[in-house]
Amino acid sequence: MKNFVVKTIANAGALAVALWLLDKITLTGDNTGKKIGTLILVALLFGLVNSLVKPVVKVLTFPLFILTLGLITLVVNALMLLLTSWLAEQLDLSFHVEGFWTAVLGGLIISIVSWALDVVLPDKD
Repeated sequence: MKNFVVKTIANAGALAVALWLLDKITLTGDNTGKKIGTLILVALLFGLVNSLVKPVVKVLTFPLFILTLGLITLVVNALMLLLTSWLAEQLDLSFHVEGFWTAVLGGLIISIVSWALDVVLPDKD
């Protein structure tokens, strides 16, 4: 359970950095509390997408991982971020990623920040 909370907080922090750095990733809300709540829900959704959908996509695109020496990871991360944005829209959450290249850059930022947060907050399990 502790690992789940830490991962969710790390995802929320990484998404917050991407929101801060990229104008085309947006999160709207009436007040700061609502924005934080939405960010945590989007982080949960992003974690769910990454734990359920991403492994399937990685298996299906395995030859591309070998062919591109892993660079296809940027595309897969972008697609996971776009899927999260679409699901957030379906769930009436005010999170939106505008365009594929914004998603690529956002996925790269989220990956770097998540890695850094995992180093700072190591898993004790």
